[in-house]
Amino acid sequence: MMKSKSRAMAMAVSMAIAPGVSSASVFGFLGNFDVVNDTGLTAHGFEIELEGLHISDITDTFGGEGRGFPSGRGFDPLQSVVRYGAPTITEYSNGSTFGTRVTYLGLYDGTSWDYGTPSGSFITPGDNCWSGGGVGYSASTPCDHFGVGTTQNATKITYSWLVETGTSGVLSNGIVNLPAPTWNVIPDPVVGNPPVVVAQIQAPAPENEAQFGEAIWVKVFTTELEDPIGLEELVGGNAKIDQAVTEVEWQLLQTDPGNPLAGQLESGYGAPVGPNAASILRRYEFYKYSGEYDPETHEAWVTFSDSHPNDPSDPEYYDPTKTVDLGTYLGAQNAAVNLVAAAAVPEPETYATLLVGLGLVGFVIRRRKHYVN
Repeated sequence: MMKSKSRAMAMAVSMAIAPGVSSASVFGFLGNFDVVNDTGLTAHGFEIELEGLHISDITDTFGGEGRGFPSGRGFDPLQSVVRYGAPTITEYSNGSTFGTRVTYLGLYDGTSWDYGTPSGSFITPGDNCWSGGGVGYSASTPCDHFGVGTTQNATKITYSWLVETGTSGVLSNGIVNLPAPTWNVIPDPVVGNPPVVVAQIQAPAPENEAQFGEAIWVKVFTTELEDPIGLEELVGGNAKIDQAVTEVEWQLLQTDPGNPLAGQLESGYGAPVGPNAASILRRYEFYKYSGEYDPETHEAWVTFSDSHPNDPSDPEYYDPTKTVDLGTYLGAQNAAVNLVAAAAVPEPETYATLLVGLGLVGFVIRRRKHYVN
């Protein structure tokens, strides 16, 4: 058993879908994501822990068997899509809690590991940290692409790099500050009318409960599609991803200990989807906050506002006399919900998939703002 030092990303609750209402029929949720290894240590794997789920609830994984992509190991696109190959899926039980771990892992031969993800910073043109992603994915690339689907919500989801320790062959769980989106499909009381589809993400929980959590910047892109989408299509360069347009240019997310609902970003609330929408896609890009923090509370002191980072590439919002508060790229999440089943896709795992990890609410409460004058 690997020693776990990771913290919970967030809590999830059940989707608000009324039984027997045809307009709220949902056939699946999907998600894939890039994640950069910025732990400062070489990783030899990646773990997705889904509390409250059994193996039978896991329907799909990126790089897994039978998905149309090769599931071998390495960097040859004809052999593998991720360096670790297909993940293993195992259940665990810790007293009153149980869950399932999806683990991408290198092989250790008693002396060395076959593959590892180096630590570093990396900006991809999209979710391209895999062998077919078009960024020259190799042994020196400090990021990877992962994905998992489930049939229902986990009560908690945790991402962690499996990083080197001082003992050969022994790994520990390194923290990943990459939120996972969750969806809420709200049916229209009139049968046949389209539902409201809400997506929400939550800033990482603080390590010190008395302080603010780590701040991160996020961009959001979205599109509605007139046909269902599959997990394999949630990758960079795919036409469905490329047609997404900006929904949120920038937003700073940070958990506030005095406001449990702070640090949330919700999109799509209040507006029903189009009458021909068969699926809704959202893409989230995450960047570190590199500005100053309050030394006592750890609240971010943003230069302009929590919707405009001090970015040298943006002349309108750049002050060279102040700290640049837009940091390095952390990773991306592509998520989608299929509202109509795809007749051309026979496997239920293609459309009955779910990537979740955050509590759902029906409104947004932003974090308190503290700007640098």
